[in-house]
Amino acid sequence: MLTRVVRTTAVFLLLCLTTASAFAAAPIKIGAIFAITGPASFLGEPERNTAQMVVDEINKAGGVKGRQLQLVVYDSQGDATKAVQAATRLIKEDKVVAIVGPSTTGDTMAVIPIVEKANIPMISCAAGSKITDPLKKWVFKTAQNDALAVDRIYEHLKQNNISKVALLTVSDSFGSSGREQLKAQAASHGIQILSDDTYGPKDTDMTAQITKIRGSQAQAMICWGTNPGPAVIARNSKQLGLTIPIYMSHGVSSKKFIDLAGDAAEGIRLPSGRVLVADLLPNSDRQKKSLLAFVKDYQKHFKAEGDHFGGHAWDAVMLLKGAIERGGDSPAAIRDQLENSRNVAGVGGIFNYTPQDHAGLKKNAFVLVEVKKKDWVLLK
Repeated sequence: MLTRVVRTTAVFLLLCLTTASAFAAAPIKIGAIFAITGPASFLGEPERNTAQMVVDEINKAGGVKGRQLQLVVYDSQGDATKAVQAATRLIKEDKVVAIVGPSTTGDTMAVIPIVEKANIPMISCAAGSKITDPLKKWVFKTAQNDALAVDRIYEHLKQNNISKVALLTVSDSFGSSGREQLKAQAASHGIQILSDDTYGPKDTDMTAQITKIRGSQAQAMICWGTNPGPAVIARNSKQLGLTIPIYMSHGVSSKKFIDLAGDAAEGIRLPSGRVLVADLLPNSDRQKKSLLAFVKDYQKHFKAEGDHFGGHAWDAVMLLKGAIERGGDSPAAIRDQLENSRNVAGVGGIFNYTPQDHAGLKKNAFVLVEVKKKDWVLLK
């Protein structure tokens, strides 16, 4: 009888231990919404690749506090409706504790009400200033603000005695946000906007707008958009013999733009995160070591260069990892610890989130780059 009791007790204890072990080993679910296919795939594909790469490496090293991370990814295709559907599914069905993405400003703005209502922290990979300004309690971002990009461009124009510009911006959320900043900051930098035109996200010819700019007294053109539109503008400008300097936004900060624009990319300038020119940075640069490691790691996994956009996802996952390590895996704890992230050296810059600032980066997160011989070089 005693033997039977001992055996029964042993089986019960074993079951308890097994159940406890299984419970302890439950993964921490992180959601992700990226534009993996569609016109914005040049953003979403490297973001998806990088996020999964980083999660796999974290898990291989033992996870976070002994628990594995599980990345649940949905493709928005750059469509705001699909992004909202993905966010709803991640929260209600997948029960994620945080969301990385979306890739674009439009998708992000559509998803914000969903995560704010559900009290789920989200780290967007999009650049629009209005994502975090005004402040939203549960929303953060890793892409450098377009406000900082505009400031960097205008500073360079001023240094080169250029005061008259023409604007050509895409008529979507990213373009309108950039256009707002370009107009808002012009006077304080002594910049006069002589022409202010837009183009549609699906437009395939912008010769009419560029012809107008060519006939103005503009000393430089600033184009704000994401591929493929800016590449079309570069080619149209070359075809029309436009000779003034062309500045683009950080929305085309990758080799993909050079591939699309071809020879017409030569000489085009734009603000970018340092990853695009990591090998050209001085050894004293605090980010250089981690940037080169990221580029090498991405090349090893995907046979392509790690870029500015994949870096946004790298930063988001690493910021979440740090927040979970410090405060636990509940959405509220993650949010609170994200807000207290200080001096985090990422791919996009040195992040310092505060209760007043959920963008976390300053102007020095950008360098100016220029296309020379089908590659990016640092612009002095």
